[in-house]
Amino acid sequence: MVDSLEHKRAGTGLMPKKKASSIPPKLTEVEEDLLTHMERGYQLETDSLGGNPVLRRLKDDEVIRPLSANRNTIKALEERGLSRAGKGPDLLTMVWHTNKKR
Repeated sequence: MVDSLEHKRAGTGLMPKKKASSIPPKLTEVEEDLLTHMERGYQLETDSLGGNPVLRRLKDDEVIRPLSANRNTIKALEERGLSRAGKGPDLLTMVWHTNKKR
């Protein structure tokens, strides 16, 4: 008798659905550093392929070259939905913006 009730229940859609995990992915120290700088007024710029990242402060045009960040770091942030690419000041430069998901 119990088996027949469970079978009926499963077909009616009354079983609770599993929710997607809302836990954000663990960030590396380099990714956390880049996002923190971007939230504090720096603009992340790369070449058109996503390499050679630099952080530029828009207020006074100060440039910081993060030593441990590379193309894969930028790609990981994009794949996780934490940043998105935008057009830069010239054709060979990309400007990255943070998403509010963090």
